[in-house]
Amino acid sequence: MAMTEGWKVWAKGISFGMEVGTVNVPYALLSHYRKLHLNDAEVMLLMQLLAFLQVEHNDFPSIDELEQRMGTSTGTVATMIRRLMKDGWITIDEEKDETTGIHSERYNLSGMYDRLGQYIAEERAAARQSMRDREVSPQPQEEQVRNLFVIFEKEFARPLSPMECETISGWIDQDGYPEELILLSLKEAVFAGKVHFRYIDRILLEWSRNRVQTAEDAKAYTQKFRGRS
Repeated sequence: MAMTEGWKVWAKGISFGMEVGTVNVPYALLSHYRKLHLNDAEVMLLMQLLAFLQVEHNDFPSIDELEQRMGTSTGTVATMIRRLMKDGWITIDEEKDETTGIHSERYNLSGMYDRLGQYIAEERAAARQSMRDREVSPQPQEEQVRNLFVIFEKEFARPLSPMECETISGWIDQDGYPEELILLSLKEAVFAGKVHFRYIDRILLEWSRNRVQTAEDAKAYTQKFRGRS
């Protein structure tokens, strides 16, 4: 497909830009800098330090060079550098050439990579822990069934058998009986002196047939039933 003149100019600009050089910026810096309490200007300063180092091979650009590049007022860059150094994002290393004895300085960005790596590691560890907690923590329905087991064992004055536990689980999972109705049916069985699962199941079935859905419905139905007997 033939390119229009505008696209040709754009492509030429991209080609020239690639020849001038590209800068490697950690994606974590761009995606998480606000959570790491950096502002836009500080991130831009870190990116400029990376650009000077990677493209221009200048590991210690002057404050004037940085201010000119960023278009900031006098003193702004120096203030940001002090803050970045204080928070451990960058350091200034001093070196001495053993041959000439000349001292030189350079910006060291290892702190930035350390901070980013630590943040990502902590974020992933927290995500894994959260996943483990969700797997280990009983779900609300599991907790509900467990509470019912305890109450039934207390009323029966003995541990429940595996089949009896299955019956209680079935009332909730398969039949969809609310916990309050199951507890009321147990109470009715105790009141009638017939504390066994078959009788409780019969009560729940009778209530279900007569559209008893809440504790209030059950109490009204029971009073009506007792009034007839």
